[in-house]
Amino acid sequence: MQLTTVKVEKPDDINFILGQSHFIKTVEDIHEAMVQSVPGIQFGLAFCESSGAMLVRWTGTDDQQIELAKRNALALGAGHGFILFLGSGFFPVNVLNALKMVPEVCRIFCATANPAEVIIAETDQGRGILGVVDGGVTKGVEGDSDIAWRRDFRGKSVTNCSSGFAPPSLPRLYGGATINVLGPHPGGRSQNVDNSLGQPGGGSS
Repeated sequence: MQLTTVKVEKPDDINFILGQSHFIKTVEDIHEAMVQSVPGIQFGLAFCESSGAMLVRWTGTDDQQIELAKRNALALGAGHGFILFLGSGFFPVNVLNALKMVPEVCRIFCATANPAEVIIAETDQGRGILGVVDGGVTKGVEGDSDIAWRRDFRGKSVTNCSSGFAPPSLPRLYGGATINVLGPHPGGRSQNVDNSLGQPGGGSS
């Protein structure tokens, strides 16, 4: 067995979710979960088929995120692994619960915008994901001032999320994107999803 690491290639402000599933229908089911969870979501998904043609299967609603997903999935080459990139302004907290509820999804390795390296094991049979190096090395334990900053940051985030926009302190930390998660969806959660979001198996129209 050989161990190697594969760096996830992406823009600094883009979030991604790396996971493992068990069936080719993963592609369609994750697509449906995404568009039903957040109206207007922009994402790209790629899934490494582990038998048969063993291709990278893909879908999404945003061409840039789709290309990121396809390129990174091919570099990983790990059977049943999937990688989901979220467009600017969308975050893992938007979709993680919905993603975990997809019947084919077995586990989530990480959900982050940090620089990340995926630890891959390769045997005579194939390749598998062992884990992820997500971000840097821990520098210490927070003190009172750090706790105060964290609590203040959370309060600002929740307050501003309810109105749908990131406060001035967020651009540096979250890419300056609009947050449309923690507050109610426009028109309520029962709002119908526009079919123009895209269909499984292709990019945006």
